[in-house]
Amino acid sequence: MATSRIDVRKTYKLYVGGAFPRSESGHSYVVNDSKGRFVANAAKASRKDARDAVVAARSAVKGWSGRTAYNRAQILYRIAEVMEDRRPQFVEALRQSEGLSAAAAGSALDASIDRLVWYAGWADKLTQVVGNANPVAGPFFNLSTPEPTGVVAVVAPEDSSLLGLVSVIAPAIVSGNTVVVMSSFSRPLPAITFSEVLATSDVPGGVVNILTGDRRDTAPWLAAHMDVNGLDLTGLTGDDLAAELATSLEEAAAENLKRVRRAPGAHDWAADPGLDPMTTFLEVKTVWHPIGV
Repeated sequence: MATSRIDVRKTYKLYVGGAFPRSESGHSYVVNDSKGRFVANAAKASRKDARDAVVAARSAVKGWSGRTAYNRAQILYRIAEVMEDRRPQFVEALRQSEGLSAAAAGSALDASIDRLVWYAGWADKLTQVVGNANPVAGPFFNLSTPEPTGVVAVVAPEDSSLLGLVSVIAPAIVSGNTVVVMSSFSRPLPAITFSEVLATSDVPGGVVNILTGDRRDTAPWLAAHMDVNGLDLTGLTGDDLAAELATSLEEAAAENLKRVRRAPGAHDWAADPGLDPMTTFLEVKTVWHPIGV
């Protein structure tokens, strides 16, 4: 006699400190696919969740920035490996979220994986490009070396749910920063799948923290948080409401002189990103040392 079984439905959670907590508020929201059909209930991050994510990110800064650039490159490459291995899941998430065909979803996934590999290649080269041995008039060595800013709050783009997400996370962490990321509100499934990849890719807990939910609830608190050192708003493009929110977040960030990155107008996530996404959240330390000592 055939027996029926109940499907094991997935519970979609936040990703904070290397773990998958439910929202502190207990709230969730409905996620529909590109045709308006129900897909899942995603966790709706609260202000408390955002504060917990900052604590986790701050705790991870010393260990992550203290790793060798070569090791950070290995870890970013490992993320790309696991994404490749979980290709069917990402393709399905992109089809549901963005309404792409299987071929187009595969191309978007390829671009995201390639973007990670590209940034991994920069990990041990960035210091040589950005740093410098400065000529001085005197018996001294004068060296300028880039160092990570610290904790960076990132607003991921609403439309490019995977390539855009990778394009704002990878440049910040490859140089030794840690991040708190507000994912796409209407298309969070690729970000949730990406967080599961991070958890199995040797990324230390707290280096990347991903919050799902309404960014209007969490972004203002992160922008004003005194323990957040940088703010990436390149994901806030496309309409007047996004521009208005970006402006208000810039104003909040000015309270403790955060570094803010904001792209003018629409952003092409498939274009060559250049060095700016990495160098924006670097500080330059200059060291003087006497010759012969």
